[in-house]
Amino acid sequence: MKIGIISDTHISKDSYLIKHILDTYFKDVDMIIHAGDYINENVIKIIRDYKDFIGVHGNVDNDNVKELLKEKEIITLEGYRIGIFHGHGNEGATLTRAFNSFKDDNVDIIIFGHSHQPLVKTEKGILMLNPGSITTKRFERWFSYIILELKTDGIKVNLEFIPPSNS
Repeated sequence: MKIGIISDTHISKDSYLIKHILDTYFKDVDMIIHAGDYINENVIKIIRDYKDFIGVHGNVDNDNVKELLKEKEIITLEGYRIGIFHGHGNEGATLTRAFNSFKDDNVDIIIFGHSHQPLVKTEKGILMLNPGSITTKRFERWFSYIILELKTDGIKVNLEFIPPSNS
């Protein structure tokens, strides 16, 4: 199974831009996972219409988004338990908050966002994935997203970077 992972799209207007992103980078994935901060519920509708979709809301999402999505999700794909959480909160760093939000859930992978900083690492045996942002890179040099391939015999992670001139 091939999954496109994004977060922190922060699209308040011009929600059609997400369609262009999906068509450009995610045509051949089976599913899209979004780790929160859409801003606009139309972005969710466009993604849902495009591919299978699972997502959580983030800290800056409006009430309409929060009515559509949970703050935390756990799903199982290809035998892997995957936790999804935006990463917001008041205590500790984003990575720590994401990790701690699933400390009692026996997950294999945690997908999170919030920091806009792409990250692929293991934390106490759990694969931690932050795709950064494909639309709002903040202080990062490049826009970014992740392609995650899950197979019963292994996992492949591609952290993809997009130069600002190509966005």
